[in-house]
Amino acid sequence: MQLTASAPHLLSGQLRVWCNGRLCDDPHQATVASTDHGLIVGDGVFEALKVTERGAFAVRRHLARLSRSAAALGLSPPDHGEIREAIEAILEARDFPYGKLRITYTGGPGPLGSDAPFGPPTLIIMLAPAKAAAQSTSIVTAPWTRNEHGALAGVKSTSYAENVRGLQYAASCDASEAIFLNTAGHLCEGTGTNIFLVFGDKVITPPLSSGPLAGITRELIMEWCAVEQQDLTLDEALLADEAFLTSSMRDVQRVERWDDHTFSRANTMTRAVAAVFTERSEADLDP
Repeated sequence: MQLTASAPHLLSGQLRVWCNGRLCDDPHQATVASTDHGLIVGDGVFEALKVTERGAFAVRRHLARLSRSAAALGLSPPDHGEIREAIEAILEARDFPYGKLRITYTGGPGPLGSDAPFGPPTLIIMLAPAKAAAQSTSIVTAPWTRNEHGALAGVKSTSYAENVRGLQYAASCDASEAIFLNTAGHLCEGTGTNIFLVFGDKVITPPLSSGPLAGITRELIMEWCAVEQQDLTLDEALLADEAFLTSSMRDVQRVERWDDHTFSRANTMTRAVAAVFTERSEADLDP
């Protein structure tokens, strides 16, 4: 199976691919088995890292989460040394300063069903140029819920069709992200983000027990800033003074509008958190 696409970065030769032990000069040379379980049943995990002029950000934390996700799916442990070597190879000689690096790790070839894969695992690392996220955005509430008790709760699995559908819904509402509630009616997460609410001088984010992914940016902000974890309903969240999203590619992004609700333009706490994140992340590439 060929990894093909019509995206401009692929057609212009800017997409760089490392697949199963080698860097491919031509992305079209990167192939995986048609029976790969990541394709057949979504039996795989992944990480997405921000790349700047200095390199890939927070590699250590991303690899640790990759291993946790792999263990949750019963996959063999990924080789961090091999992945780091591949990252260095794929970053070398890139001709763009800002990009997105994706690590995909699957069970490898397997049956045409839900039984365990045969292996060996498949490892693909891809790098493409990206644009820095806007400082602010609009979000909507997804019409579907997250199952906070499901087998994939908190796992960064390649079974991402639900998120694709959620992002399509957000785009149809002139927003860049959709926020899921869980089965208990509490805030959970976005399709690819964690959400934070500000009440006065208090910053609150949903606890991991509510089902969100343990985002790397979320994790760092909770270490570097004063943040409380608390379950919130949608009605309670919309009483907040400010709201912001976090992710590896968005960093800290303030929310201007949520559904029909508009937040204060002051964003004092959001700006303070963003400033801390920028300062600390620029001081340490792999915190």
